[in-house]
Amino acid sequence: GKLILKPGPMSYGEEKLLQFFGQLLGVAIRADVPFPLDLLSSFWKSLLACPLDRKDDLREADILTHKLLKNLVDVKTPDEFNELSASAVCLSEELSGSQLVFVYPSVCGEEMALCPTGSRRPVTWENRLEFVRLVKDLRAAELASEDRMTAVRCGLASVVPVQLLHILTPRDIQLRTIGQPEVNLTYLKAHTMYQVGLMESDKHIQYFWRALESFSQDELRRFVKFACNQERIPMGQPCRASADLHIPPFPMKIAPPDGKGDCHLVHCQLLVLTDLRFDAGPPDNRF
Repeated sequence: GKLILKPGPMSYGEEKLLQFFGQLLGVAIRADVPFPLDLLSSFWKSLLACPLDRKDDLREADILTHKLLKNLVDVKTPDEFNELSASAVCLSEELSGSQLVFVYPSVCGEEMALCPTGSRRPVTWENRLEFVRLVKDLRAAELASEDRMTAVRCGLASVVPVQLLHILTPRDIQLRTIGQPEVNLTYLKAHTMYQVGLMESDKHIQYFWRALESFSQDELRRFVKFACNQERIPMGQPCRASADLHIPPFPMKIAPPDGKGDCHLVHCQLLVLTDLRFDAGPPDNRF
């Protein structure tokens, strides 16, 4: 699953760790080397101080709570509400007692009173929409985690001018910071340079790409780790025209060996392939 910041009060040590985490995100942005960490989209919205979507962000973070609240809103009659309330109490270990009350578990599992007398106030047909609103308020505050996000922004600001971040959308900064969890082979192929007389039309180059096309996503990620020594490929920088001006790890370079053996070598971002002259047809998807 994806991660969020732990809500609630933080210690001095946690604040320093969050500042360091912000610095790591800044380094990932400046170096264009993705940080392999899956975070909910609400994290990137909160980082840029963008409002959260009470529907989509809640569904992504807590699908069970989203379904419960949706059902509470959609019920048509008091009898349907009573059945839903009873089933919710039976199915949820966190909602203790014989009926729903204005208490709801936090993302950490702690019971949180939604109002001053929450533990003694039952959820009824008449006040169910108020219960829904208060639960959404609780989850939105936990996802935003403003105090902890402030510490992350402080660390980020020590590496990247935060004023420039406001020209980016949450999706933009997400791609520039953690990249894509899936390896886009078309993108990888478009950001590859061929050196020392090699061409994309060469037989062994075609075999190489054909082998990669047969790989699963897990195998492609391992190839990127092997070839580039990182977990993900960046999505923020285009391929540069000059080999001396590219941002790591692109463009990926493919070159022939130096004639000292037939092994396949990887050095930094330079992939060395040998033309084995397969007269009997392509290899069996191995390299």
